[in-house]
Amino acid sequence: MLFIVLSFIFLLAGFIYLKYKSEYWKKRGVVQSNFVLFKFIWSNRALPEIYKNVYDEYHKESYVGTFLGLKPALIIKNVQDVQAVMQSNFENFHSRGINFNPNDLLADNVLFIDDYRRWKLLRHKLSPVFTSMKLKNMFYIMERCARDFVEFVNNEPDISGNSFNALYTYTTASIAASIFGIDTHTQNTMDSPFLKMTRETTEPSFANNLKFSLSNFSPTIFNLLNLKSFGKYEDFFISFVKNVLKSRRNEEQKRHDFADTCLELQKQGTMRDPATGYEIDASDEILAAQAFFFFVAGTDTSATVMHFALLELAANQDILKRLHNEIDKAFDQCNEKLTYEDVEKLEYLDMVVSETMRKYPPIGAIQRRCTKSTVLPYGQVPVNSREIIVIPVYALHRDERYFPNPNLFDPERFAPENLSKIVKFSYLPFGEGNRMCIGKFNI
Repeated sequence: MLFIVLSFIFLLAGFIYLKYKSEYWKKRGVVQSNFVLFKFIWSNRALPEIYKNVYDEYHKESYVGTFLGLKPALIIKNVQDVQAVMQSNFENFHSRGINFNPNDLLADNVLFIDDYRRWKLLRHKLSPVFTSMKLKNMFYIMERCARDFVEFVNNEPDISGNSFNALYTYTTASIAASIFGIDTHTQNTMDSPFLKMTRETTEPSFANNLKFSLSNFSPTIFNLLNLKSFGKYEDFFISFVKNVLKSRRNEEQKRHDFADTCLELQKQGTMRDPATGYEIDASDEILAAQAFFFFVAGTDTSATVMHFALLELAANQDILKRLHNEIDKAFDQCNEKLTYEDVEKLEYLDMVVSETMRKYPPIGAIQRRCTKSTVLPYGQVPVNSREIIVIPVYALHRDERYFPNPNLFDPERFAPENLSKIVKFSYLPFGEGNRMCIGKFNI
C-alpha cells in the first residue's frame, strides 16, 4: 500500500514536471507528444501499441519527441536512423536505458542489463548455448515435449476455449526441460510454480506498469524504496538453480543444456574479458539470473508467437492447407521421426513464423540511451547524452511504406525470392546489431 501511495505522489510530481517541460522537443524543431507513460499506466494497452498510436498520429513526421518518466525520449520512424542507433553508431547507443535495483539479483544481472561491459562478457560466455550444434543436441528434448503436448491436447476436451494457456504450458515445460533437463509433462506443468512465475512476471498489470513507470521517473527513488522487478520469485528461483547445479555436479553424462554450460563456466573460474580486463564471478546467483531471463523471456514470447500463428492459420485456410501439406510430407519422408535437419528444411513453416513475428512482434519496442551526444543521420536531429531513443518495432512492422497492405497476413513476403525486397532495419522481431536478442539463433 505504501508503495502505491508513494508512487502516486512521485507520478503526480512527474506530471507537473512534464507540463513544465512541454516545449522541450519543440525547441529543436521536433513535434512533441506528452504523457505517453501516463497513458500506459492507466490503460490496458501495451506500451508498443501506445507508441504506434503516436507513430500514426504524426504520420508525416520522421521523429516524435516525448518523455518516459523524467527522461526525454525520441521516437524514430526512419530506418536510416534505426540502422545508425543499432549498428553504425552503436558506440553511442549501447545502453538500453533500463534501470533496475542493484539489489535485485535476478533483474540486475540478466542479459538485458544496462552495464555494457557486464552484458558483453555474459553474452560472449552464454552465446554457445544457442549454437546450431547445441540446439541439435537438445532437439530430442523439444521433440519429446512436443509429442507429450499433442497427447495432452488430444485428451483435453475444453482446450479450444483456452488455447493460449495451453501453449503457455507447453513452452514452460519445453524450455524448463531444455534449460535444466527437467522431465516435466504438460499436464503436470499446469500446477507448476514455473508456470505461475512466468505468467505473473510477464502479464501486464497495474502494479507492474507502476513499477516500470516509477523506475523511469526516478531510478533513485525506485532503489530507495528497494523495489524489485522480480523479487517475489528471487529466493525460489535461485534456490532451484543451486539445487539443479548441485545434483548435476555428481552426474557423469553430459546433457548439453544450459545447466551443463553453467557448470563448465564455474569450472573455468572467474569470467574475464581480455580486452578490457572486466571480471565477473560465475556464481550460482549470476547464472541463476541468466537462466531466469532465458526461461521467462523464452516462455512468453514463444507462446505468443505460436498463439497468433494459430489464429492466423485458422482465419486463412489456404495458408493452413499449404503448411499442413508441407509438414505431412516431411513426416512421411522421415517415418514420423523428425530430426533437427528436417525442421530446418520446412521452408513454408519458416515463412509463416516470420510473417507472424512481422505482424505480432514478440518485442514490440526497443529503447536505447544515448551515452555521448551525437546527430542522427536522417534530418540531422541532435541527440544529447542520456536522452532515450525509442524504436517502435510494432509500428514499423505495420508501416505500409515498408510492408504494403500491412494488416494482411501474407507469408509470401518472406519467400526466398522476396527477401531482398524487405527494407533493412524495417523488420526487427529480435532487434538488430550487437545487442540483438540471443534467441534469434533459436529460430
